[in-house]
Amino acid sequence: MIIDMAMITFEELLEWKESGSFPDDIPDLIRALLLESSGDWDSAHQLAQNVSSSDGSWVHAYLHRVEGDPGNASYWYRRAGKKVPELSLDEEWEYIALDLLKKS
Repeated sequence: MIIDMAMITFEELLEWKESGSFPDDIPDLIRALLLESSGDWDSAHQLAQNVSSSDGSWVHAYLHRVEGDPGNASYWYRRAGKKVPELSLDEEWEYIALDLLKKS
């Protein structure tokens, strides 16, 4: 059973991010963000690239930005219908996480 994200607060997400420990049964895109923040870029990328939605493309773009691959990131931002942000990576992580929480 997947955790109902409507029951999760942004503060809880930030606690999970800081601790590097989070439940297994959270939605894939939130999980991808948390995996990346805990240092597991490869697993985060694998999850994000398997979510075929604009949000999946957005997280995928963010991950390529983290990786330092601006060309690939730009492609995925276009697929997501987003502009390449002028935010820091931490700010973008929070912006994406908040947006995903609002949609749940």
